[in-house]
Amino acid sequence: MPLSLSERLAMTQELAQPYRRATKRERSALITQLQTLCSYNRSYAGRVLRLASAHRGRPKRRSPKPGRGRKPTYGPAAKQALVHCWAMLNFPTGKRLQPFLAELVAQLEHHRELTVDPATRGQLLAMSAASIDRFLAPERRRLTIKGRHGTKPGTLLKQQIPVRTWAEWDDATQPEFLEIDLVSHDGGAARGDFAWTLDMVDILTGWTEIAAVPNKARKWVLEALNAHRSQFPFPLRGLDSDNGSEFINHHLLAWCETHHITFTRSRAYHKNDGCYVEQKNWAVVRRFVGYLRYEGPDQVAWLNELYATLRLYTNFFQPLQKTVFKERRGARVYRRYDTARTPYQRVLALPDTVISADQKATLRQQYEALNPAALRRDLTRLQDRLGDTAHLDDPEEAAPTP
Repeated sequence: MPLSLSERLAMTQELAQPYRRATKRERSALITQLQTLCSYNRSYAGRVLRLASAHRGRPKRRSPKPGRGRKPTYGPAAKQALVHCWAMLNFPTGKRLQPFLAELVAQLEHHRELTVDPATRGQLLAMSAASIDRFLAPERRRLTIKGRHGTKPGTLLKQQIPVRTWAEWDDATQPEFLEIDLVSHDGGAARGDFAWTLDMVDILTGWTEIAAVPNKARKWVLEALNAHRSQFPFPLRGLDSDNGSEFINHHLLAWCETHHITFTRSRAYHKNDGCYVEQKNWAVVRRFVGYLRYEGPDQVAWLNELYATLRLYTNFFQPLQKTVFKERRGARVYRRYDTARTPYQRVLALPDTVISADQKATLRQQYEALNPAALRRDLTRLQDRLGDTAHLDDPEEAAPTP
């Protein structure tokens, strides 16, 4: 017959007195005895005896001895410098920041935007990606905002433009193939004329060019493509778009044929077919421009002024990772990524048969003249100007575009 609660308490108090003065072997025997008598598991029996044998029924708290424990590896100065570098790159993850940190520190010191002593510099560059994420966790604040789209299907010429799925890009060896998309700036009310952003992304290197247009008429799309085609460090060989009528039309098809560019389209209602440009729609456009309404020639010009700075900041100072291995095991998909590098670094790593040595030298000269801190300040100033003049709709009238 099991013991009652009062009997178990009395048994515990009776064994607690010898438990306090017992040796390790004797304590083990007392725990076994209490475990057998009261039907406790061994862990709980030991805990009950320790509490009962302690002073006034509570365990004594031992003050930590001075000098024990590992001393901090990274000092406050190194952590402060880390936060500064992290902010300069627009708050990337540790795996994206750590491989580029040494080059970023050198560039900031060259332009006198960062001054650290040798010991602090050594600590900063010795941080691992996990340590960086751990130190930056209290600083990280991110808002979750869902995007909107305003694509209407274009039925013209669909049979003449081949479909390309997300798995059919041969992006392992050749650059020069782009995904393009339009991002709306309707402020939540898709009525009247408002600005759009044409986003153009190279699949292999991640090199990104962006241009604001007054609306999504095919005239402005072609003008933006013509104006920014020469901004890429390599000639264009392929173009892929969604099924919107701003892309699927005779004018863009004739333009691609004239310039010997392969033109393909994604499947309808399969956003993952344009995964590279969809990612940049958020990481480049929405994070810097937001979801307000922009319209009129002045705001389009200001958007393009911001984008002229943003393209340098993105292509030269924003490290990105690419998937190099993907395997499905049951219900889970395991991925491995390469070392984070900027689009500029990926372009320099291409063979000379793709990008000539002269083109690489020109890019290096341009990179050495750039100050990432100055670019970040210019972006902030231009963002403030856009935000102050944006058109805010009545929230009751403004409904998200489905």
